[in-house]
Amino acid sequence: MKKIILGLLLMFIVVLAGCQSEVEETKTYGEEEFSVLKMGLIPADDSQEMIRAYEPVKEYLSAALGIPVEILVTSDYTAAIEAMRSEHIDMAWFGPFSYVIASNVAGAEAIVNGVKESTGSATYKSVIVTNVDSGIETLEDLKGKTFAFVDPASTSGNLIPRKILIENGIDPDNDFSTSYYAGTHNAVMYAIANGKVDAGATGDNVYQRMIDAGEIDPEANIIIYESEPIPGSPIVVRGNLPEELKKAIQDALLNMDQQTIHQVDGWGGISKYQKVSDSDYDVIRDTAEILGMDVSTAEAANK
Repeated sequence: MKKIILGLLLMFIVVLAGCQSEVEETKTYGEEEFSVLKMGLIPADDSQEMIRAYEPVKEYLSAALGIPVEILVTSDYTAAIEAMRSEHIDMAWFGPFSYVIASNVAGAEAIVNGVKESTGSATYKSVIVTNVDSGIETLEDLKGKTFAFVDPASTSGNLIPRKILIENGIDPDNDFSTSYYAGTHNAVMYAIANGKVDAGATGDNVYQRMIDAGEIDPEANIIIYESEPIPGSPIVVRGNLPEELKKAIQDALLNMDQQTIHQVDGWGGISKYQKVSDSDYDVIRDTAEILGMDVSTAEAANK
């Protein structure tokens, strides 16, 4: 019964984009014939907006791989991990922590991550942001205030900020008057901007993207702390895909032209993709272990 309910939930939580009523194209990779490749995204913004934003990637990958590509936006990290485990998606763009969980639970394999145009680096940072009217200037000032995390499986929006808070003598579970998960990075930033919460955590890439888009004001949403560099969010594939297809996807992403990359707003200033290996994310595993965070089940992404 539990499996049936989970299956039904997955059917409803995944928003399907770019479906073709009749798919005639097929291509053989290894010994398997594929008529479609499904790419999953974790919501950072409105699902329909993400689908629109990723249209150039869909078209590019479809041409490069010789089969149609569909974009799927899941409801959260757990749904994306379960979708990969049940083979509802073939590739996905995970955050570093959700990737670690997905590698354990769904056999996900990291193949590339993005190099930022502004820095030439494939890393990013977690930032703690406050509302200018909150009176918060230092981490110590956060005690007794309200705080918004992103999602339990978010690296820059939960894992790293929890580590930062603990290292600075703040108990993230007991030292705030109220704390909660907002669900998306954008939601955290909007809550701070609107004065609904005193402070919150996000990634510097999201923060900068929202400033560039005019969605938040850097004089209202103030960064008070930055983390050490974090390995960038990887694009991953199902481990049981044919090796030939994995290589084709990796090559397509490595050779993606900048015109296509620059059309995708959600990629936050990425100039190109580079190869990445599973061991690059051992620092995330070590942090999760220090914090006593479970990485053995998909449900751990929402705890």
